Amino acid sequence: MVIEPNKVVSVHYTLTEGTAEGQLVESTQGNEPLAFIFGIGAMIPDFEQQLSGLKAGDTFAFGIPAANAYGVYDETAVVEVPKHIFETDGKIPEGLLEIGNMLPLTDQDGNHFQGMVAFVGLETVKVDFNHPMAGVDLFFTGNVEGVRDAEAAELEHGHVHGAGGHQH
Repeated sequence: MVIEPNKVVSVHYTLTEGTAEGQLVESTQGNEPLAFIFGIGAMIPDFEQQLSGLKAGDTFAFGIPAANAYGVYDETAVVEVPKHIFETDGKIPEGLLEIGNMLPLTDQDGNHFQGMVAFVGLETVKVDFNHPMAGVDLFFTGNVEGVRDAEAAELEHGHVHGAGGHQH
């Protein structure tokens, strides 16, 4: 069975920056494979395009430029905000404003998003709203563990059930 839309795909992969010899970002080796429904928009489009037509047992190695992955780094997505907005009962929680921390934030319309602390000054904090992998070229190596038809409930819910997927 080949990888095509509405198939559940299980892959083991290693993700590095730029090339196969680049810095390790993450790997499923030694863990459960990544399982997803192909063609429903859950994965980076170029990732799916590279896997299209492969079958269980096939290996892969390919790069995805930053612009086609998590985007190029956008300097305008780094915003300086008043430090006091992070106060609770007049104090900033211990350890909250440390460089590299991801902050769960909510805008005035109730939308939730995350930003990373990039700089902490006396009165202001710079928060970076770029994806942590923005500006990074990706390189994937791995193998296809399995391909199967997605069940109707999986398609309805938009995710894989069972091993390697969501448990209901």
